Amino acid sequence: MCYPPRVSTATVAPAKARKARHAALVRVTHWLTAVAFLVLLFTGCEIILTHPRFYWGETGNVTMKPLFRIPIPSSRDTVPTGYNYVLPDWNGWGRALHFEAAWLLVFTALVYGIWGLASGHFRRNLLPEKGDWNFRAFWRDLWKSPRDKTGSASYNVVQRAVYFGVIFVLFPMVIWTGLALSPTFNAAFPWFVDVLGGRQSARTLHFFITIALTLFFVVHVTMVALSGFRAKMRGMITGRAEPEEEP
Repeated sequence: MCYPPRVSTATVAPAKARKARHAALVRVTHWLTAVAFLVLLFTGCEIILTHPRFYWGETGNVTMKPLFRIPIPSSRDTVPTGYNYVLPDWNGWGRALHFEAAWLLVFTALVYGIWGLASGHFRRNLLPEKGDWNFRAFWRDLWKSPRDKTGSASYNVVQRAVYFGVIFVLFPMVIWTGLALSPTFNAAFPWFVDVLGGRQSARTLHFFITIALTLFFVVHVTMVALSGFRAKMRGMITGRAEPEEEP
């Protein structure tokens, strides 16, 4: 009896669809946020050079004792720094570019926030699992990320806690304290800066929050490099992972 040739199911089975590691909106907002943050960091440093002294309260000037000072020369000869050197003053274009990058960050964060809430992205990917609300789970995953080269799209409890804090605490605070430094915004919403203790208090808080975000940025890039730079970058640019990296 003659039987038809046996066909392997592997040749006719449909190829398994490859799920995107990161949604398109996540990737776009990620890179827009990165660009806006780097521009804000650079121009913010230039703005600080005009007056590298920080105060607490509503007002602060060179006749007052500062809360602390940064030991660097100033770009204004009217600000005493102890250095016999005045840096170039690029404050004009620095403030203009800082303002534009700040609004880019605000609108990007707004789009990402609305989408994250509506799609359930925050609930699925940023809130720790029920069994991870304990120190043991946090300690277990503390050193896991640098050694994890599997390309998994699932965040561990440490990553979730850090990203949650950055997205819902540090970024809103840096936007809040930044807006509090705007005279126009203060005139319309005076309570916005009053609850922070005054404009100089807002400036000081803005400085420390920026330092925290910069540390996060450095650690984030370092962790990406340690856990497989090419795979992580490919996932955040194209949304895809290599076949062997997919769980």
